[in-house]
Amino acid sequence: MLRRGCNTSMAIEVEIGTGPVSFDDVVAVARHQAAVRLSDSARSAMAASRAVVQGLAADTIPHYGVSTGFGALATRHIPAESRTQLQRSLIRSHAAGSGPEVETEVVRALMLLRLSTLATGHTGVRPVIADTYAALLNAGLTPVVHEYGSLGCSGDLAPLAHCALAIMGEGELRDRYGVRRHTADALPEYGIEPVELVEKEGLALINGTDGMLGMLILAITDLRRLLITADLATSMSVEGLLGTDDVFADDLQRLRPHPGQSISAGNLRRLMADSPIRESHRDPAACTRVQDAYSLRCAPQVNGAARDTVDHAETVALRELASAIDNPVVTDDGRVESNGNFHGAPIAYVLDFLAIVTADVASMSERRTDRFLDKARSNGLPPFLADDPGVDSGHMIAQYTQAAIVSELKRLANPASADSIPSSAMQEDHVSMGWSAARKLRRAIDGLTRVLAIELLTAARGLELRAPLDPSPASRAVISELRKHTQGPGPDRFLAPEIEAAVSVVAEGRAVAAAQGVVGELG
Repeated sequence: MLRRGCNTSMAIEVEIGTGPVSFDDVVAVARHQAAVRLSDSARSAMAASRAVVQGLAADTIPHYGVSTGFGALATRHIPAESRTQLQRSLIRSHAAGSGPEVETEVVRALMLLRLSTLATGHTGVRPVIADTYAALLNAGLTPVVHEYGSLGCSGDLAPLAHCALAIMGEGELRDRYGVRRHTADALPEYGIEPVELVEKEGLALINGTDGMLGMLILAITDLRRLLITADLATSMSVEGLLGTDDVFADDLQRLRPHPGQSISAGNLRRLMADSPIRESHRDPAACTRVQDAYSLRCAPQVNGAARDTVDHAETVALRELASAIDNPVVTDDGRVESNGNFHGAPIAYVLDFLAIVTADVASMSERRTDRFLDKARSNGLPPFLADDPGVDSGHMIAQYTQAAIVSELKRLANPASADSIPSSAMQEDHVSMGWSAARKLRRAIDGLTRVLAIELLTAARGLELRAPLDPSPASRAVISELRKHTQGPGPDRFLAPEIEAAVSVVAEGRAVAAAQGVVGELG
C-alpha cells in the first residue's frame, strides 16, 4: 500500500507484503519512481516457505523445480552439487529476448508485481531475493527487457529472466539517467550485492504473469483518462457541428441502463451546458434536422460500452493482484504443488477486449472529425476548415493521419489470445499469447491518444469558426489550453508540431483537467 511520511515533501513509499498491491501502487512505482519496502510480515512468510523448500531439497524423492530439470526436462533428477548451476543456467538460457527494448515503466511494473508475489510466502525464495529486487527499483536500475520472448504461459519467461539476470549481476540495465550499462559495473555503485540463486529460486523469478498484468494495469489507467477525453471531444464536436444534446437526456439513457452509457451521457450534458452555440439552434421551428448522425448521437453507447469493458478488465486485474502466481507453489499447509495458475488466459482475453474497444472509440472519433471537413455535412463551416479553401487545405491531411491510425488500430484489434503455438517439446502445448496482447494494446492506446488529439484540435477550430457565437464554458477552457501550444484558425502552416502539442495535452491529462476546472470531476 502507498504510505507517506508526516513530512509531505517525502517521496511516496509502497510497502510490499501487507496485502495485494493496488493500481495506485503499480502506477506510482512504474511511472513516478516511488520507493518500495518489504514488510516484516512478508519476511516471516518468505522464511517459512523457504524452510519448506529446504526440507524438500534434502529429500531423495525428486521435486519439480527443487531437484529436477524444467519443462520437458522435468524428468531428470538433479544432484545437490549441481543445483546452483541449474538455477544459474535456467536464468541465463531463458534470458533470450529479442527485438526493441521494452519501456522502463513496463519493466518497473513487472518487477514490482514479481516482488509482490515473492512477498506472499508461496514461492519458497529467501528474503534476500526480494530485498535485491527492491534495491534495484529504489536505485532506479531497470534491466533491459526485449519485445519478444513471452508466450504468456509458464510466465512471461524471457522478460522475467532478463530481470532475474540483473540480480545475479549479469546482463545489461539502464540506470536512473537512462544510460545503458553492464549490470556488473552498475550494481557496486549503488551498494547492491549480486545474489547466487539456490533451489527453486530461479524458477520462482520467471513463473509469473507480471509483465502482461503490469501492462494491463497501465492500460486501464490510461483508458480511464482517454474515455473522459473521448466524451470531451464528442461534446465539442456535437457543439461545433450544430448537433443536439437532447439525445443525452437522463430519462432516455435510463431506458437502456448500462452504467458506462449513463456516465458518458452525464458527462456530455455537463460539458455542453450553457453553450450559446447550442442555444442558437434549439428552436425546432428554426432547426429542421430531427436526428444527428450516429457518430454524434450514439457516442454514449460506444464510449459507455468501452467504460464497461474497462470495468470488467479491472475486475480481472484486481483478482490477479490478489494472486500468487508460481509453479510449483508452497501452500499454506506446507505442501509444494504443481499447478497451472501461470497460464495467462484471463489477462490475455481482457487485453484483447480492450484493444477492440480502443479501436472502436477511435473509429467513431475519426468519423466526427471527418464531418467537420465536409462542407455538405458541417452545417455552414468552410471546406476542410480552411482559411481560403483551394489555396489552403486546412485540416484535410490531419484527417488522413487519423484514418491511417484507425486502420492500424483495427489490425491491432485482431485478438492475440486466439492464437497458440506449442513449445517445450509439446509439454507447453497451449499458451495464451497474453504478452503479445499487452504489447499491441500499448500501441493501440498511443493511437487512440493521437486520434482524440486530432479531433480536439479540429473541433476547437470548428468552434472558433462559429464566432461571434461562443462555445460552452467547458469547451472554452479546453480551447484555451490548446491555444497555449497551437494557433487558431488562419492560413495553412506546418501542422505536425501542433498535432504533437495536442497529443501532449491529451496524454498528460491537461485537456480533461481544463474541462474539469469548469464542470467538476467527470466520470
